[in-house]
Amino acid sequence: MRLFPALFRGCSCLSLLAALLLLCLPGIASAAEVDGARMGLLWGVPFAGILLSIALLPIVAAPLWHHHFGKITLGWTLLFALPFCFAFGWHASLGLGVHVLLAEYLPFIILLFALFTISGGIVVEGNLHGSPWLNTRLLALGAVLASVMGTTGAAMLLIRPLLRANDNRKHTAHVVVFFIFLVANVGGGLTPLGDPPLFLGFLKGVSFAWTLQHMALPVVLLAVPLLGVFYLIDRYYYRRENEMLAEDPTPDAPLRLLGKRNFLLLAGVVLAVLMSGLWKPGIGVELMGTRVEVQNLLRDGLLVVLALLSLWFTPRGLRVANEFDWGPIVEVAKLFAGIFLTIAPVIAILRAGSDGQLAWLVASVSGAQGEPIDSMYFWLSGTLSSFLDNAPTYLLFFNMAAGDAQVLMERMPQTLLAISMGSVFMGAMTYIGNAPNFMVKAIAEQRGVKMPSFFGYMAWSCAVLLPLLVVLTLVML
Repeated sequence: MRLFPALFRGCSCLSLLAALLLLCLPGIASAAEVDGARMGLLWGVPFAGILLSIALLPIVAAPLWHHHFGKITLGWTLLFALPFCFAFGWHASLGLGVHVLLAEYLPFIILLFALFTISGGIVVEGNLHGSPWLNTRLLALGAVLASVMGTTGAAMLLIRPLLRANDNRKHTAHVVVFFIFLVANVGGGLTPLGDPPLFLGFLKGVSFAWTLQHMALPVVLLAVPLLGVFYLIDRYYYRRENEMLAEDPTPDAPLRLLGKRNFLLLAGVVLAVLMSGLWKPGIGVELMGTRVEVQNLLRDGLLVVLALLSLWFTPRGLRVANEFDWGPIVEVAKLFAGIFLTIAPVIAILRAGSDGQLAWLVASVSGAQGEPIDSMYFWLSGTLSSFLDNAPTYLLFFNMAAGDAQVLMERMPQTLLAISMGSVFMGAMTYIGNAPNFMVKAIAEQRGVKMPSFFGYMAWSCAVLLPLLVVLTLVML
């Protein structure tokens, strides 16, 4: 495997999108600077087009999608970018493009790149027998690790060993589906390091201790039943007479952990992220109205260096043994570049409040006296997180509720909890709700697992996860 050529090919695709950003595109974080009251719902068509492409094309035109998903995403992005530039002017569009590139998209993709690269250098050699009890324990371990090393890091570390342990079985798609539920989403709800929405809240001033204290019970209340349901489903398939293949592709062998120095690099990622939230020297640079703080520049630089160190120090044979491939991170980078950009008018219309064409949605989270309806914050932030990516959705409702971390923690803790739970937990409802979801799906398909379609996955999430979320609402809110 040629790592660096593959990396550069992926970067060249990202460079094309970055060039478009620098030319004329707005971004999510700066959607507040666009007058959403002036925008009709037609501005959301390109965003809807990307979502429908992700949902339908793998079903009706799989070869076209798998070979040209980047071009399709770029086409929808241009359909938004060019009219926007014409309507709002090149200068304003350039400033917004710089903002999203420097303040939103690059930090997002750099963090994912670092976690993906470093965790991809850790190899669990050997193989265990994928029984229901073993699978349940692996999912539980992944859920715990997700709050320590992030959902992306935990998912990339454990998905391949889990797939190998079950490659002698005919039915494994459900194992991956529950892995996405627990490791790529729910398990990351315990700390700000676990999932991007909580990390954004941490950067906005929500304390580490507040998140740990208030999210611990919801995570346990959701994770434990999910593990129980998984065990029952997996046991049903495991006991079927024709479940096992005639020959095990990877026979059972003692486990051995290789590439251990990458754990030190993962610790460096954690420290770099914590540093950017705790150290605020007030030093930064401005480019076209966008201020970039020095701690964030240092964080992103450290993350890139740590990823490159992993590529340098990790023997090539370990990544070959791990079947490491740049495809999943490149796919996520392309798709989320389009999603981050075309979502801008939707966010702007929501921010317009009663003056926007989604005024009914904004009004639905407040009572007659203006008091917050916590259950509505939970379900609306969760529903949008299922389709709009949970990180910007968290920020939207965070600002809609109060926009001040101290006010939310001290006077409106249930509202902040509702937003946190909805954004983190319901990112598991679709493949596009959280970035690791797509990575796990892509890796599973590379290993020959026939994963559910976009709507097939939603059938699983609605049947299993949705009832548990209803119970969680009644208990916590």
